Amino acid sequence: MKYIPEPFKIKSVEPLKVLTRSEREQKIMDAGYNLFGLSSKDVYIDLLTDSGTGAMSAQQWGAVMVGDESYAGASSFYKLRDTCKDIFGYGYVQPVHQGRAGEKVLMPIFLSPGKYSISNMFFDTTRAHVELAGGRAIDCVNPAARNPRTRASFKGNMDTARLVEIIKEKGAANVGVIVMTVTNNSAGGVPVSMANIRETADICRQYKIPYMLDAARFAENAFFIKREESGYEDKSILEIVREMFSYVDVFAMSCKKDGIVNIGGLVGVRDTNSNIIQKIKANTISYEGFYTYGGLSGRDLEALSVGLYEAIDENYLRYRIGQVEYLAARLDSAGIAYQSPVGGHGVFLDAADMFPHIPYTEYPAQVLALELYKEAGIRACDIGSYMLGNDPDTGKQLQSEFEFTRLAIPRRVYTQAHMDVVADALINIKARAGEIKRGYKILWEPDVLRHFQAQLEPIK
Repeated sequence: MKYIPEPFKIKSVEPLKVLTRSEREQKIMDAGYNLFGLSSKDVYIDLLTDSGTGAMSAQQWGAVMVGDESYAGASSFYKLRDTCKDIFGYGYVQPVHQGRAGEKVLMPIFLSPGKYSISNMFFDTTRAHVELAGGRAIDCVNPAARNPRTRASFKGNMDTARLVEIIKEKGAANVGVIVMTVTNNSAGGVPVSMANIRETADICRQYKIPYMLDAARFAENAFFIKREESGYEDKSILEIVREMFSYVDVFAMSCKKDGIVNIGGLVGVRDTNSNIIQKIKANTISYEGFYTYGGLSGRDLEALSVGLYEAIDENYLRYRIGQVEYLAARLDSAGIAYQSPVGGHGVFLDAADMFPHIPYTEYPAQVLALELYKEAGIRACDIGSYMLGNDPDTGKQLQSEFEFTRLAIPRRVYTQAHMDVVADALINIKARAGEIKRGYKILWEPDVLRHFQAQLEPIK
């Protein structure tokens, strides 16, 4: 249960307020039992997401001051392009304002009605953009991931045997793109091995299907490869990253994670002669802005150029993963189940294990997230059936493979004391879990990405 000391010192602080239990219960009721509806000032420890919530470094803030705000051809764009060439080895990179913008730009190029996209596991926005393009998303995750208590390396891998079966079943011509998500967020933030990335690439080449990397947490995945995969222990993080990206045709990335910025995303194409580059530029101009800024200011581009290098620093990554592992070790001591071994950006609590008597139609992962807020002002996120939503064809509630409550830890923000508050709150909830008899029902939901806006109420 050793805590890895921070490889930085704190230079600026933001005060936090702790509401009383009764105040928190009123706030969450007013928000329709939707944690996205809370005001951040009413949250003590915010683990809703690690997307855009990290703390930028002094070097990044300094870079902000030299941003070139020219509409076209800004020097800040060329600096970012050169950074991406160095780190990823890609000839063409396209800035966009965040990850889902990259998905909006890319997915219509590969998908249309009647097409399928297969992934080691889609996250919510990627799945939504597959469906918005007219396609259908199929998850094909490593079977070991389905048992959270089973400790196994690289649980985020693609099930390659099943992948081949699906391609043959649907027909290769009907599979528009295969997506490898690193780390595998929906399966618990667990990593993907280099061998699996390579094997999936061989399958894509065999069946002539485009291969895409969802690269939001590329640096964390590279750290796991270095630490746990034979043959990579002596390679640098940069060398591992370059190899990971060499196997795929395109990537989309939310830079709000391993870019350590508050806004920003990237799309990359390995082959500069690819015929999709002009389509990417056209979609970017339509949806985001001119292709040399892609919806970002010059100062955002500058901060990202610095942040991408900071994210692959091994001392930072050792601390980053170590902080998550410290929290997980405290939960081990209390017998609280989560996707194990823990992944890179957070702890994915097994809410079905905490509340075995609450069915998926009453959203046990949302129950646990709401109890955390009521217990200690901690905001977490459902990664279960509530987030998964309804079948786009039948309208029926889908059952998620996992009922996870995600504790996504922002980068360079919270300390050991904060992690202890989280662990203590969960221990208290576990002690009274049997007293929580029922879950929640949805009063209203939008058609797409419902968990951001849906209104719920407790089932009496």
